[in-house]
Amino acid sequence: MALPDRPLVVSVVVADGLVGSFGLGVCAEVFGYDRSSMGLPRFDFGLVSEAPGVLRTDTGIPITVEHGLERLARSDIVSITAWELFDRVPSPALLEAFRAAHARGATIISHCTGAFVLAAAGLLDGKRVTTHWKYAGELAARFPQVTVDPSVLYVDNGQVITGAGTAAGVDTLLHLVRREWGSAAANALAREMVVPPHRDGGQAQFIDAPVAACEDDLLGAVLEWATANLAEDISVDLLARRALMSPRSFARRFKATTGTTPHAWLLGQRLAAAEALLEETDAPVEEVARLVGFGTAAGLREQFARRRGVSPRAYRQTFRAGTASGAGPAPLQLDGHRPGAGRVRRDETLVEAEFGQPA
Repeated sequence: MALPDRPLVVSVVVADGLVGSFGLGVCAEVFGYDRSSMGLPRFDFGLVSEAPGVLRTDTGIPITVEHGLERLARSDIVSITAWELFDRVPSPALLEAFRAAHARGATIISHCTGAFVLAAAGLLDGKRVTTHWKYAGELAARFPQVTVDPSVLYVDNGQVITGAGTAAGVDTLLHLVRREWGSAAANALAREMVVPPHRDGGQAQFIDAPVAACEDDLLGAVLEWATANLAEDISVDLLARRALMSPRSFARRFKATTGTTPHAWLLGQRLAAAEALLEETDAPVEEVARLVGFGTAAGLREQFARRRGVSPRAYRQTFRAGTASGAGPAPLQLDGHRPGAGRVRRDETLVEAEFGQPA
């Protein structure tokens, strides 16, 4: 989405007693404030319900919902929070409102069990999706035409994005911001929210321990070194030596701590660094490739096309065109879906490397 002259209309669909407090809070944090100084558009943020009025969240806290389903007919982004799986069936009116918004070109996002509503509306048919890992089996059983992946944080299908439970909502919306308005805007927003700027969708939902952050933590120090030295020839063996571990022990600890492999993590760091350089500098593609560790322009182009769906040059032109005009990044015309929708990355996944390959 290029930055428009008007505020983008963002609607969060909620139901009485079912409003996911955390998911609602994340949506409000991202879309409820004026973030234009960070390179984000202005948002017209509102809550939507079939029966507007005072509703209860899942924790019993009352909220006031001012808008009915008719707001979805003019919404650019529609999100739905968690949904009761067994005692509440989505009404025909709600499902039709989602179908109409989708047909009109709105970006649709589900948080946690909100994916059940999108599946009931038929918007997930034939797609790979996710939900909270506890309810993935139920989603797959109810909707066999949907491919459910319980092991990831979010799945981006272009117009429809499904996110896993609770904190994965942060990752899902930061991914949307990064995809549509660039890494600089996503990083600035992440700093404002005091969260990591980027966890790829293929990262595991359920991990054994939180990501190491302390400077005196050995693995955390190794990750910090790798991030600062992306141009180096970094392998699992090299990282293991810096961590004073055997390569096999390091690979196991890395996966247990971060939820992903050294190869996938490093690839994500290099791609994010390349995005930032393409957006913020005039460095040639060859130099960007060298600085972030892809070695050659051909290597960067291959990975960029595979992971982002466009060439590095097209990515730079998209964001530079918007900056030059003062209107934000120009839209990428990739899938013919709708003008103004920059579909940089359609299916957010990571390639897992076998142990022993270069990191």
